[in-house]
Amino acid sequence: MRLKNQAKIKELLEKGVEKIYPSAQFLESALKSGKKLTLYLGIDPTGPELHLGHSIPLMKLRAFQDLGHHIILLIGNFTALSGDPDKSHTRKRLTQKEISENIKNYKKQIGKILDLKGDNPVEFKYNADWLAKLTFKEVTEIASYFTVQQMISRDLFDRRIKDGNPIALHEFFYPLMQAYDSVAMNVDGEIGGNDQTFNMLAGRTLMKAMKNKEKFVLTMKLLADPTGKKMGKTEGDMITLDNSPKEMFGKVMSWPDSALALGFELCTALPMSKVAQVAEDLQAGKNPRNLKAELAREIVSLYYNKKQAQTVEEEFNKIFRDKENPESMEKLFVLDIEYNIVNLTMLSKAVSSKSAAKRLVEQGAVKVGGKVIKKWQDKVRPQNGQVLKVGKRKFVELAIR
Repeated sequence: MRLKNQAKIKELLEKGVEKIYPSAQFLESALKSGKKLTLYLGIDPTGPELHLGHSIPLMKLRAFQDLGHHIILLIGNFTALSGDPDKSHTRKRLTQKEISENIKNYKKQIGKILDLKGDNPVEFKYNADWLAKLTFKEVTEIASYFTVQQMISRDLFDRRIKDGNPIALHEFFYPLMQAYDSVAMNVDGEIGGNDQTFNMLAGRTLMKAMKNKEKFVLTMKLLADPTGKKMGKTEGDMITLDNSPKEMFGKVMSWPDSALALGFELCTALPMSKVAQVAEDLQAGKNPRNLKAELAREIVSLYYNKKQAQTVEEEFNKIFRDKENPESMEKLFVLDIEYNIVNLTMLSKAVSSKSAAKRLVEQGAVKVGGKVIKKWQDKVRPQNGQVLKVGKRKFVELAIR
């Protein structure tokens, strides 16, 4: 095997990877064997837009695709009817019409990462093609390979039981359906976020039982904020693959500094050596804003191009940065609402009274995003990355909660 491919395999097995089942050695051996592997990622069409969280396993699939392996993108148009169980409640069931509407632009968005038309194009499949045809007898047979104890050991089921929240019986069917997807497609492996580990391992169990085949599972790290909460569509702070370059850049600039190293690892095509360098730079006290701007450029370049990334960065700096601003500023977390300029000034703790804040405003000593505010009655709506300057020495970077 050529050294170039060995380096690619090493990066594939490490970058963004949480865990590999049955082992990293098992998958490494398969990759070096020369065999063309078939692997898949399943996406339930629960909304019309794919987001940066989806891009993490998609980029890993691209690494496999570049090495010549066969990629299946499975659209869960049947599993989405019931939905993967949530941590606290039974999901609202979607209609077939809602699912069909959500799927419309998936190929366009996926095509920003995976090769859809080259020599080794992605194959799209839909699990209603087999799940909708199963008889009750066949469902019973599939269910016989699992136990109730296995099901309730899943962390989210266990949590709901402890919290006294009900679990609908059909929610136990979801892992069975996802497990049968692997059998129906006869795949070698599956990729997904580490929150899908239980379902993907159910597929390993069923593949062994029904096909006598060892299926590998590769779980990816999740893009999460410092509290461990996923930065996804549910939380409202995620970049979608259809966002404009301007939106992408601005949203990355609003990310917490603690998410930078993970962002470089999960959301860019840069090597792990760069990720390690970012972690070192942060540890050494390098200005996180510069690293954040670099990350934003990389992400915009990935989905658009370098020229557009440069353009939106220049626009961002014109709007949100003033030449007199210091490189390092404390953050002021605010809500996405209008504030009276006096109240916003008070939040910065640059003054001790409203009368003092009014005087500074009337003197033209208060700026928001480089714009002088001269009337204390004026209202402003903060934007991520804007700088609030009060007087000559007080600078704070505004961040939307």
